[in-house]
Amino acid sequence: MELRNILSGLEDLKVKGSLDIEVSKIENNSQKIEKGDMFVAIEGFDKDGHKYIPEAIKKGAKVIMAQVDKVTKEMIKDLPEDVTFILTTNTRHAISICACNYYKNPSKKLKLIGITGTKGKTTTTFMIKSLLEKQGLKVGLIGTICTYIGDKKIADSNRTTPEALELQAILSQMVKEKCNVVVMEVSSQSLKLGRVDGCEFDTGIFTNFSKDHISAKEHTSMEDYFESKVKLFKMCKYAFINSDDIYSIRLPSLAQNCEFKTYGIDNPANLLAKDITVTNSYVDFKVKLSDRNQIVKVGIPGRFSVYNSLAAISVALKYGVTPENIGETLLNIRVPGRSELVNNSKELTIMIDYAHTPESLENILSTVKEYTQGRVICVFGCGGDRDTGKRPIMGSVAGTLADYTIITSDNPRTEKPEEIVNQIEKGIKKTKGNYKCIIDRKEAIEKAVKMANKKDIVVIAGKGHELTQEINGKEYPFDERQIVKEILGE
Repeated sequence: MELRNILSGLEDLKVKGSLDIEVSKIENNSQKIEKGDMFVAIEGFDKDGHKYIPEAIKKGAKVIMAQVDKVTKEMIKDLPEDVTFILTTNTRHAISICACNYYKNPSKKLKLIGITGTKGKTTTTFMIKSLLEKQGLKVGLIGTICTYIGDKKIADSNRTTPEALELQAILSQMVKEKCNVVVMEVSSQSLKLGRVDGCEFDTGIFTNFSKDHISAKEHTSMEDYFESKVKLFKMCKYAFINSDDIYSIRLPSLAQNCEFKTYGIDNPANLLAKDITVTNSYVDFKVKLSDRNQIVKVGIPGRFSVYNSLAAISVALKYGVTPENIGETLLNIRVPGRSELVNNSKELTIMIDYAHTPESLENILSTVKEYTQGRVICVFGCGGDRDTGKRPIMGSVAGTLADYTIITSDNPRTEKPEEIVNQIEKGIKKTKGNYKCIIDRKEAIEKAVKMANKKDIVVIAGKGHELTQEINGKEYPFDERQIVKEILGE
C-alpha cells in the first residue's frame, strides 16, 4: 500500500523523504522487519523501540515512524537518504490509525460490539455471541480466552485486547470470512494505550467498575482507570450500562454523542430483572421481553450472572433476537473458567473461576455460600507484578466468607510467591477464618480436593480459563481441570 494512504487521517506529522512509496507491511518489532517495511518505534514498559531504529533500517525498512520527543537532530541527520522518516506526537495512536488504513478499515464493514468493565466481560461476550448466532448471524469473538470466527477457534489469547496491528488483521480476516457482527472485550489498558483507536464501534457495554489494575505498569489511580474506560463510549453510537453501578451512571454526561440505555436489578432501568432465584447449577429471573414478562433461566449460577445476562439480552433485543431464542440459549450457556464445574465420578462440587479481585472473589464466595450445604473451601492467590493493594483485602474476603482457605501461588511472574502469600496472609489474619498457606498451587488444589466431601464446594479461584502458570518470565503448562482429574485418579 502507498505510504500516503497508510497515513490518512493522521495530523501534524513531520516528514523527511517521499510519501509516494509502497510499503510492504507495518511492524513495531525490529526483528520482524523485511525489505520495504515500515517500522513504527514505540516506547514500551520494558523496551523502547526507538533504540532499534538502526537495526530496522539495516534489515531493509524504507519507512521509519518515531515519536517527536524520543529522537534527536543527530539521529535524523544520520538516516540514509532513501529512508522516509516520520515524526508524530504519539506513535501508539499513529500505529493504530496506520493499521486501520493498511487493512482497509475493517471495523466499518462490521457491526462491532465493545464490552468494558472490571468484571463480566468474558462471560457477556460469550453470551452475546451465542444469542446472535441463535438468530442466524455469523459472529466473531475477540477476548481474554481466545478468538473465534463463527464456531472456528482461531487462536488462544495472550491479552484481553490485541495490539493494534494484530487486532486489525483479525478484523480483516473476519470481514473476509463474512462475519456480520464482532463482539470484543475492550480492556482499560487497550483504551489507554490506543490499541482500538480508529475502530468504529456500533455498540458499547459497561458491566461494572471496581478496584483493579492499579499498578506502575497499568493505571496510576481509580480515576485514570475509569477515564480509560470512558474512551470506549466516545467511540460508540449506542451503549447499554449497569444502572446499579455508581460509576456507570456518570457515562451519559461524559459521552454525549452516544445513546445510552440501562439494565439492572435494584435501580430503575430499561431492562429490569425481578424475582431472582439462585441454585447450585443455575439462576433464574423474570424480565420483560417484547410485551410480556418471561422467566429466563441461565446455566451459570450467581447474582452476577443476572447482570451479565441482562447486558447480553439488551444487545440481543437490539439485534432482533426472539424471546424464545434468548431463553433457550442462556439456559445452555457455558463459559470456560467462569463458574465452571469440573465433572467427576466422586460427585464432588469443584468450581474453577477467574475471580482475581476482591469484588469478584467476594461475589463468587457469597454466591456459593448461599446454596452450599457443607463447607466452602477456597483456593486462591494473587498475580505478581500487579496491584499489591488488593492482596490483604482478598485475604480478608476469603477469611470472612470461606469456611477454609488455602492461600497459594497464582502467576507470580517476577515476584517471589512467598512474599505475595505473606501479603495475602496479613489480611486473613484479621479474620477468624481457618486457613493454610501452601505455596505450590498444585499441592494446594490437592489439599482442597482431598479434604472435601459431597456436601462441600471447592472454589479454585484466580486463573479460570488459563492453561499455563507464569514464573520468572516463563510459562509452564497448568490446566486446573486436568490437575483436578489427576488428583481424583481420573
